[in-house]
Formats: sequence, C-alpha cells, structure tokens
Amino acid sequence: MKRILLSSVAITLALFIANSSSAQGLRLALHTGANMGKIDGKSFKDEYKLGYHLAVAPEIMFSSKWGIQPEVMFSQTNTSSSTQFEDIYKISSDELKDVKLNYLSIPLLLSFRPVSFLTFQAGPQFGILMNKQKKFLENGRDAFADGDFSMLAGAQVNILRLRVYGRYGVGLTNINDIDNQDKWKSQTVQLGVGFAL
Repeated sequence: MKRILLSSVAITLALFIANSSSAQGLRLALHTGANMGKIDGKSFKDEYKLGYHLAVAPEIMFSSKWGIQPEVMFSQTNTSSSTQFEDIYKISSDELKDVKLNYLSIPLLLSFRPVSFLTFQAGPQFGILMNKQKKFLENGRDAFADGDFSMLAGAQVNILRLRVYGRYGVGLTNINDIDNQDKWKSQTVQLGVGFAL
C-alpha cells in the first residue's frame, strides 16, 4: 500500500512538473542541510537533535511573485526516549533511548516572492516512514505510524542560483502506533542551502 501511494505521488508530481513547463519560470533546485527534530510527547525528551535532509525541489513560478515548490525530500529525525516512556509502556531497555526515523517526504509549498532575493513559503507535507528492518528499539519502525502529515513555513534567500533557507515544521497527526496513552507529534527546524540548475 505504501509503495502504491508513493508511486502515485511521484507520477503525479512528475506529470505536474512536465505540464507546468509552460509557466513563467521553471527551475530545478537541489537542497541539503540540517534537520533539527524532536517528537513532542511525554515519552520523549523535550530537545531538538541533529539530523539531515536532501531534496529535489522544482521551483515553478506562475508570475513574478507567486508560484509553488513541490519537493521530494529524504529526511532523518533523531530523538531520545524519556524515563516516562518506561513508566507508560512498562518496557525497560537501554536500546529504547535513541530512535532514528527516516522519512521520504512530499512538501507542496506555496511561494510568495515580494522581491527577487526573498521568498516566503508555506504548505503541507506528507511523510512516509522508510525504516523497514529490525524492531522498534533500534529504528522506531514498530512504534511509529507509517505516515506523518505536517505543515511547513519558512523563508528563503535567493542569490543568483544559490538558495539559503530556514523552515519550521509542525506535525498535525499522532504518529504513536502503539496506543493512545501518549500522543506523539513531530517538530522540525530545517536550515539548508540549495542550488538552482
């Protein structure tokens, strides 16, 4: 099911980009940077941990100021469980402490460019959990939901073909796949650079 959904999104995105080639401006940018993430919930420490992200980002401008930026992004979120995790779920193990979540995400951002060197962006993002092997204690796969729906907002500085950006993302869905004793929602701060081809 996850593969079918992912393939459908990728095909739709490719067709959309191809059909948008007649728009006022179309550029493909490559992005990379830091992904400071945490899971909001009693079960996890209230601290941001460093991860990373890589993305392919078509920049589609419909006018001099308005456009969209659909992306395909791989991101890594790292977090640590708190002592309350053991209290809630009655599991005690050192392996619970560090959790690494790898997502393939599809952000769809509305872009507003008031001046050529500055772009404001906001929009939804759907993430698909990619960790496939082993168990929860090693990579979070069994305890976390397959998908994460969130909202992103941020700003980007454009210097010729160079892109420097910052974004804040907040999860809207509960990604706890164990039970409803504790709600887990993602939060991320992304800082990165890109280059428009």
